[in-house]
Order: sequence, then structure tokens, then C-alpha cells
Amino acid sequence: MPPKIVITMGDSAGVGPEVIVKALSLPETYKICQPIVIGDAKVLASVLQFSKSLASEGELRLNPIKDIRKARFNYGVIDLFDLGNIDIDRLKPGKVDPMCGKATFEYIKKGSEIVKNGGAEGMVTAPLCKKSMEDAGFSYPGHTELLAELTGTKDFAMMLVGGNLRVVLVTRHLPLKEVASSLSKQKVLLAIRLGVEAMKALGIDSPKVGVCALNPHAGEWGILGKEEIETIIPAIEEARKEGIAINGPLPSDKGFYDTAGGRYDLAIAMYHDQGQVPVKLLSYTKSVNVTLGLPFVRTSPCHGTGFDIAGQNKANPQSFIEAIKLAAKLIKG
Repeated sequence: MPPKIVITMGDSAGVGPEVIVKALSLPETYKICQPIVIGDAKVLASVLQFSKSLASEGELRLNPIKDIRKARFNYGVIDLFDLGNIDIDRLKPGKVDPMCGKATFEYIKKGSEIVKNGGAEGMVTAPLCKKSMEDAGFSYPGHTELLAELTGTKDFAMMLVGGNLRVVLVTRHLPLKEVASSLSKQKVLLAIRLGVEAMKALGIDSPKVGVCALNPHAGEWGILGKEEIETIIPAIEEARKEGIAINGPLPSDKGFYDTAGGRYDLAIAMYHDQGQVPVKLLSYTKSVNVTLGLPFVRTSPCHGTGFDIAGQNKANPQSFIEAIKLAAKLIKG
């Protein structure tokens, strides 16, 4: 039986509702999972109006429910746990609105509750808008930190997957000027450990890990920075004692070249853009974000709300489809 997966709608003014409908218009999606959308029926109905031709076997329909046990999981019918928290007359595609920010938070909270209570085995999240959420009184750097708080998770990390590149970030949504001071041996070691666990879940029992340096040329023996000597190398040595096949710190240009070429199964990046750029360069429309350390599987597409194309039937659903595929694969272990 395919795993049950909750899909949170994200920001209603963005492309989330559209990529969800497009992903659930494919029969293949229902072969790998049993999807339940957490969102607003009026919003998804409006998307269906400009997406009528999507389903291969007739029009898509909504099945709004208030009880997870009423889900049908039949292709052609989108099961929607309807929170009814969007004023459709007020909603403006592509515009920041605290109404959407509050609704986004409520979708994620409800989705977490459903998984926690056994109603589903994992979660796929459509993009949120941090500004909309902040204006609604919910200030989080992203899904990762919000889900960690909702689940009481202390040790967590973000992993990016695109093609044959898998990258775990040591730090996430930080201003660049704060990255160096925020690094520690324990944070680097945590990213390594969680990444190795994730590789095992993907069927790689003895993954080879390449750790990127923070500074150019891996610091040049301390001339260009001492973070490698004081922080990164001690973490690598500790991981090696634990039996992990690991190498580094590597200049990031060489590290990602070798990882993409198959020398390493996993790369560890020190900061957000160091990891995001190579993944999206090689696999922009198919890259996926995975939260490691949670008590359940959570994935998302590696793109934002797409406010510039929201409501125009232009959004590419491929990254979202890949997020569903990866979630199903990780759940099966």
C-alpha cells in the first residue's frame, strides 16, 4: 500500500496551490502515495478553474473533508482537509498578505498533527512566504525551524537533493556575515551524522562524505581563515573515529565537482548558498529540500512562492513532483 502523505498548501497567493493541482493531476502520483492536501477549498477550486484540462481521465474534482478518515485516495478526486481560512475575495495572487501567512502556519500545524496522530506517514510542503507569516505574527526563518518547534526537535538539518547531488547544510537562513561566528564543531558533526543517516535511508549503507571548507582554498593553512583548523577539521576527525568514510575540508569548487562526479555520495556545505547554487545549477527544476532529524519525513520543492507568475497557470510542478517521489521513497526506507 502506498504511504499516506499530507501536502500543505503553502502561501495561497503563490504557486503552491497550482503545483499541487498539477502534481495530483497525474495518475503516477497516486501509484506512489496516498495524498491528502491541507488547505482551503475555495483556493484550490479557483486553481481548478484554469486547470481543467490537466486530468488525463476527465476533470479533477475536490473532496473537501473535516475528518482524515473520509479521504478516498482515488485518482481524479483531490482529498482536501479544508480549513476554510482564506477570504477568496480578498486574495490577490502575487501579493504579500498576513491572511495568507496565518493560513500557511495553520496548514503546517494541522499537517504535523495529522502525521503525529498516525493519519499519515510524511509531509510535503508547498512554499511559504516569510514576510506574510511575519506580518501575521509568525516569525520563522523557514519551514525547517517551524517544523522543528512544532515537533520538539532539537537536532535537525536541511538536505538538498538534485540529480546525483545530495548536500546537507550546516547553517541555513543566516546573513553571510554571521555564518563564520555561528559555526561550531558540534554543528558540523551534526550535519555529517544526519546526512549519513539520510543516505542509509536512501539505500547507501556506507556513504562517502566530502566536507566543504568555509574559506577560499580551504583557508590556506590558516592564512585565509582559521575556521577549517579550529572547527571543521576537528568535526571531520571525530566523524572518522565513528567509522564514517569522510574527506575534507575541501575547497567547495572541487568538493562539488567531485560529488557530482560520484567520488562522494554526500557533500556537507557550511552555508545556504554554498549548497544551493550547485544543486540548482545542475537540477533547478527537479531539486528537493528535505528536513533531517524530524520524527517523520518532510520534503518540499527547492523553489519559492513564485509571486511573479502566481495565478497565471505558468508554474512548473516538476520540483514538487520530485518532492513527493522522494518523500515516498524515504518513508519506505
